[in-house]
Amino acid sequence: MIRLLKLNGSDFVLNAELIETVEATPDTVITTTNGKKLVVKDSVEDVVEKVIEYKRKVQLINRLEE
Repeated sequence: MIRLLKLNGSDFVLNAELIETVEATPDTVITTTNGKKLVVKDSVEDVVEKVIEYKRKVQLINRLEE
């Protein structure tokens, strides 16, 4: 899960596994695997970094459980 900011400044958590695309239009638009579009304050680069960090944590947990 990654924490993001809505345009109104409130935060929410998104399951990173559901992200299909992230694009700047110039607002950052995230499209999920079910077709839902979310517009966020976070930059494309920030979203990518958050997803990478999430994936690293998942890998670490999986290694510890082995």
